[in-house]
Amino acid sequence: MSEIKADILTIDSGSAGSLDLDPQIFGLEPRADILHRVVQWQLNKRQAGTHQAKTRGEVNRTGKKLGNQKGGGGARHGSRRAGIFVGGGKAFGPRSRSHETLLPKKVRALGLRHALSSKLKSEQLVILDKADIKDGKTKSLKAAFAGLGIENALIIDGAAVSQGFANAARNIPNIDVLPVQGINVYDILRRKKLVLTKAAVEALEARFK
Repeated sequence: MSEIKADILTIDSGSAGSLDLDPQIFGLEPRADILHRVVQWQLNKRQAGTHQAKTRGEVNRTGKKLGNQKGGGGARHGSRRAGIFVGGGKAFGPRSRSHETLLPKKVRALGLRHALSSKLKSEQLVILDKADIKDGKTKSLKAAFAGLGIENALIIDGAAVSQGFANAARNIPNIDVLPVQGINVYDILRRKKLVLTKAAVEALEARFK
């Protein structure tokens, strides 16, 4: 595979040269099955799993036998804690547990590369020289995004995100800003565009070497 040329833009929609992208990261043919597996793994992992119903051994009710074994004309109940009574324990209710599923690290890494490749293939990848705004104002950043054609995007910076940029972006709907350590398949796919800084591209290529 030959190197992929990509233009680098400034936050003001100017040109800042070009960059060679690694085809092993950005030039793959996206596979929906791999992307689906990784997204499902992410969603399973983040489920709280804290739902729990009380069993008949946990409800605070009397365990005294309701009435005589015979002669009452009704069923032979031994406890008000049984699941058939209002206020009784739940027979097969939900219990606290982890919903996490297993997925090999190689598949997770491959899923990220396929997600990056899918954005490049669909022409929804934007590369900035740096994610920074001089005055740190939301109004200025919205104007800059309008010039770049960004309305719904995930923005990935280098190891640290500019605090002024992050503060300005957090008031804009459908815009997420993350450091490169936080990049993940689910967030890439849920946003229309992927915006990477030059530092983020370098960090990703170093990560996959």
